[in-house]
Amino acid sequence: MDNSQENPQAQKVIITACDHNNQLAMLLEIQQLQFIAIELNLYLDTHPDDQQALMSYNSIVPQLKQSIASYEQLYGPLFHFGLSTSQLTWQWINSPWPWDM
Repeated sequence: MDNSQENPQAQKVIITACDHNNQLAMLLEIQQLQFIAIELNLYLDTHPDDQQALMSYNSIVPQLKQSIASYEQLYGPLFHFGLSTSQLTWQWINSPWPWDM
């Protein structure tokens, strides 16, 4: 018999730790994509005819939107004030908030 059958609480702790690590990894990916999008946005403000930068920006934005949607589906709203919707009940008050991670 393995330890998880002897101690279901230990199995729950392992699953919770894995879920927490996944949440942190998803937040890191969102932060990285946001950084790239902001940098490209700033660059395009001064170089509006750079087609390569525009193509890069246009490919990053859908990736960022998808990453945010995936995160919110699993963990709840990431943004406030009209940037994220809430399912069934108002989820913004649920903890931990992204900046508490």
